[in-house]
Amino acid sequence: MPSTSTQPLLVTNTNTHSFDGEVVDEDALSNPEKREKFDVMAFIGRNSKEIRYPEILANAKELKSQYKKVGAIGFCYGAWAVLRLAGKDEPLIDSAAVAHPSLLEESEIANIGVPVQFISPETDPMFTPELKEFTLKTLPGLNVPFNYDYYPGLVHGFATRGDQSDPKQKEGLERAKNSAVYWFKQFLH
Repeated sequence: MPSTSTQPLLVTNTNTHSFDGEVVDEDALSNPEKREKFDVMAFIGRNSKEIRYPEILANAKELKSQYKKVGAIGFCYGAWAVLRLAGKDEPLIDSAAVAHPSLLEESEIANIGVPVQFISPETDPMFTPELKEFTLKTLPGLNVPFNYDYYPGLVHGFATRGDQSDPKQKEGLERAKNSAVYWFKQFLH
């Protein structure tokens, strides 16, 4: 078994994802021509939580065996996996952040057991007002440090594919990045 590194490790997902060799173009949802050709529901079916989580779990266990502290951030579809890794029963990460999360279940929020940050835009059909309300009511009772960072006037996806030519979106993107970096500095160092 390798020695445990004292350097913290931050795991992130990127704008271009590979799922069993299937690559999703980073603007598959924002480009109208590409959006017509991309069947998001079929993609989610091929890459459901049940299919992907065993792979994510195995990778997280390997990373945790090699690093003293591990942090993870999940954007959109990656958020559920980060919250599961942050579960109070057997957390495999030491700090978590999620931005404009998708397909979250209340149980994934209620089971958080490590410091967690939510980066939430005002308008988000995936992180509904009801789920935001549940999150804000649940986090204080979890007995873990948390941060709920709200971005008025911004929409789902802003932290990964915001329009940098729009000053408001560019400011939100920078603020989200800086907020996440500060969050992880607090809990991984």
